Amino acid sequence: MTVSHESTLVFGLAIAGQAVARELVRRGESVVLADDAVSDLHQAFSKQIGMPLVALTSSSEIQQVLNSVARVAPAPGIPEGHPVIVAARELGVEICSELEIAYRYERDSPSGPRPMVGITGTDGKTTTTMMTAAILESAGLRTMAVGNTDVPLISALNTDARAFAVECSSFRLAHTQQFRMRASAWLNFAPDHLDWHPNLSDYFEAKAKMWAHCVEGDVAVAPVDDLRIIEAAQASNARVVTFGIAGGDYHSFDGWLCGPMGRIMPISEMGRSLPHDVSNALAAIAVCLEAGLANVADVASALQSFKNAPHRIQFVGEKGGVRWFNDSKATSPHAVSVALNSFENIVLIAGGKNKGLDLSALAEQPSRMRAVVAIGDASDEIAHAFTGVCEIKRATSMQEAVNMADSIAQDGDVVLLSPGCTSYDWYANYGQRGEDFMKCVGKLLTGKE
Repeated sequence: MTVSHESTLVFGLAIAGQAVARELVRRGESVVLADDAVSDLHQAFSKQIGMPLVALTSSSEIQQVLNSVARVAPAPGIPEGHPVIVAARELGVEICSELEIAYRYERDSPSGPRPMVGITGTDGKTTTTMMTAAILESAGLRTMAVGNTDVPLISALNTDARAFAVECSSFRLAHTQQFRMRASAWLNFAPDHLDWHPNLSDYFEAKAKMWAHCVEGDVAVAPVDDLRIIEAAQASNARVVTFGIAGGDYHSFDGWLCGPMGRIMPISEMGRSLPHDVSNALAAIAVCLEAGLANVADVASALQSFKNAPHRIQFVGEKGGVRWFNDSKATSPHAVSVALNSFENIVLIAGGKNKGLDLSALAEQPSRMRAVVAIGDASDEIAHAFTGVCEIKRATSMQEAVNMADSIAQDGDVVLLSPGCTSYDWYANYGQRGEDFMKCVGKLLTGKE
């Protein structure tokens, strides 16, 4: 195999990796493809784009390929400790995420870069990114929600989009060197993804890279009650704006969403207004207004009709005074705490495959708990966390978990699937888990098999 020294090694060939490879080839660049486990699908993709596919099964093979390329573009799922990443660092080979490569292309576009705003945080990124895109759409800008979504930023470059709302995961931010946006919000921070990052500090620093390359005129939107995030914002070259339900430049007061300009819209007019919905909305509003891309009227129009993404405290149904909610996207204790804070008298279904997190944090709101049904590989950890807090049941399938929760729940209770873990023990992804939960609940509520 002959490899150009200007080639990019695209490592990891799922959605983001394939998107990067396609765009590089479309722009006339040379690519080498690789993955941990080469499959027939990878072979077909290699043939389709006319670029070589290599197997990197040993340190010598990794080093040989890295010595022959200019940079590595790892897929978001490739962790910091992966041998390819470690070797690239040791050899001084540039490592660029999909966000970084896409940003460079857009920045250098002959027609000039289109507005780019973004969101990061441990939880709430997708919803807030979608809110941001909706506000910009309401302002008349054809906007795509991209990044850590179904559409990588690099896939959106060759479209008619006039603006980008970028969901920035730590995986994508970690390998950036120049990436910046006109305005961006960091929603929150809590332990997560310790199966990808070597430690919590590394996770924080990856998030902070969203503001590392800000220039004068950029805006950093930070939560008023998180001093560490505010300090990261203040350490950048951006102008700092704060948000928070009870305070900040953008806040809620007397039933209204408010900003420096005064009242923006009544909270009651939002499509849904749980506490985290209000907080997310304030961040999205701050990003759009402070970037100068929308006005107050655009905000009200967008948020009145905004629909939340599925599997995020999604109402499933009600019977006998018991309401059922699907929060399968909650894969960390922090995400579960957000959901628990939205209800009283909860029967929680939790568990799955833990990603190195302390699950005892799930039990920090004991007054809200009726019972917990523990599921999946982490069922022992879940049960241990709730010992002495509430009634504990264990289930070996989702249908059994739903039936157990039904037998416990009383009139006025909420049954909440909010696992605090990944789905990879029983399911391929959190969406599949959420769909199964809703199917099981549907059987229960209708009495149909």
